[in-house]
Amino acid sequence: MGKTIAEKILAKKAGKREVSAGDIVVAGVDCAMMDDILGPRVEIAAEMKRLGASIWDKDRVVIISDHYSPAANVKQADILAFTRNWAREYGIKNFFEGRGPCHQVLAENGFALPGTLLVGTDSHTCTAGAFGCFGTGIGSTEMLGVLITGEIWLRVPETMKFVWNGVPGRGVMAKDMILKSIGDIGHAGATYKVMEFSGNAVRRLPLDERMCITNMAVEAGAKTGMIEPDEKVFEYLESIGKRDYSREIASDPDAVYASEMYYDAGELAPMVACPHEVDNVKPVDAVSGIKIDQAYLGSCTGGRLNDLEVAAEILRGKKVAPYCRLLVSPASQDVWLKASKAGILDTLVEAGAVILAPSCGACLGVHSGVLGAGECCISSTNRNFNGRMGSQEAQVYLASPATVAASALEGRIADPRRYL
Repeated sequence: MGKTIAEKILAKKAGKREVSAGDIVVAGVDCAMMDDILGPRVEIAAEMKRLGASIWDKDRVVIISDHYSPAANVKQADILAFTRNWAREYGIKNFFEGRGPCHQVLAENGFALPGTLLVGTDSHTCTAGAFGCFGTGIGSTEMLGVLITGEIWLRVPETMKFVWNGVPGRGVMAKDMILKSIGDIGHAGATYKVMEFSGNAVRRLPLDERMCITNMAVEAGAKTGMIEPDEKVFEYLESIGKRDYSREIASDPDAVYASEMYYDAGELAPMVACPHEVDNVKPVDAVSGIKIDQAYLGSCTGGRLNDLEVAAEILRGKKVAPYCRLLVSPASQDVWLKASKAGILDTLVEAGAVILAPSCGACLGVHSGVLGAGECCISSTNRNFNGRMGSQEAQVYLASPATVAASALEGRIADPRRYL
């Protein structure tokens, strides 16, 4: 019987010849990532002390302070200091602060590698699946066990197959593909399953956009999202000096899937997830004209270089609508620098955008773009539940960077195709 990508990776990490969906395995972890919000300060630091335990392999541990960085108040500053001091105390050399959302930083530094198992204290760790890495979010108690033993137990997930073929029209991005997929199966439609994405439309996507797709798998409840690694992945990893990984990671033609769904990207319109559920998805035409107060471009889902390039193409030579603010948070310091050198940030600023530090802050409503009562935002981020970006009386619509940029121009939700 053929095996999926996920089954092959978990079999390898569990030291077994093969495993199937439903099996329980104890798997070796290649990389363990903690962030500031659910990192050492929650259970881990105190329990490590109580147990007198040490870390199984410091070189495989990564700590990234991203949610509260830069701090907006004393409480956030104290959390950042605690995380920083804990990393220093335990000799964690892979420590990053102020560099951007963790999933982008992991990718830029080569921690998401094909055929490996990566766990992190952030639910969007599934982003790593864009590189053929089984990446998944875990809780602090699980992370405590991983830090001490280097292992974690898992039930091997079933896999759902999403095949996207065809050529997307102008103004249609990967965000529209994943919103359509989640809208069809619902926000719990992939609970503890793997969402595996394939097809020539997926293979055409740049890595930036593939990461957007796998990032949002957890929004349908998935354990992870995965894309078979190809030459684009290998060339990228080669460019950052990563060569020690398996290139033979693909699902077998006769692999068993829980379900299979097929799409034509050429028929897809820009999509919008309406308040307050990620699966409340409608074509942009159905919501065009809704007034917005804020357009937000950023996060681990929609702030990468390709996203900023698309937004700049739409905004070049134009101005953001009066009484509407456009906030831009590049997905990392590296993205910020590349966008700056390419003149992309200048274009965005000239249109009226405010450029923010690379951070998770506005996405989860803790700083740098919090919404007030009655305000409406269209955002390239990944969650829009009630109160996510600030006031519980605010409204958040999720859309692609292209739709966010077009909406900023009109001060209302707008179809990006008219600007491309």
